Amino acid sequence: MLTKLSPHRSRRKRQQGQTLTEFAMVLPLLALLLFGVIQFGIVFHQYVTLTDAVRAGGRQGAVSRDLANPTAVVVDRVRRSAADLDPGQLGISVTSTWTQGDDVTVTATYPYDINLLGVVIKSGNLSASTTERVE
Repeated sequence: MLTKLSPHRSRRKRQQGQTLTEFAMVLPLLALLLFGVIQFGIVFHQYVTLTDAVRAGGRQGAVSRDLANPTAVVVDRVRRSAADLDPGQLGISVTSTWTQGDDVTVTATYPYDINLLGVVIKSGNLSASTTERVE
């Protein structure tokens, strides 16, 4: 006995196959977008960490003028505050006369790269700086 498929049933199967094909075509773009958002989030986290570390170093520098080596204390404070970052790649500079009322400026840089599926899309240096008055 030969059964005949209804036209509605065969059309539904064709649409399911078309949906699967469209999804397979769009999936790489969605994955690339997702990985891009993740990479941007990582770089943003590094920037926020760097900014927070520089501010902590500036606050430390504002009250460290009476210490034997205030620059080393500020650099140490920045490194401890930036514990999430690779200390070997963290560049820190401190400038001040360490005279009461003068400024202490703390600047830090950290390299970043946005890497999508093994291809570096963007790279450079993050930089943060703050200036505090020495107490």
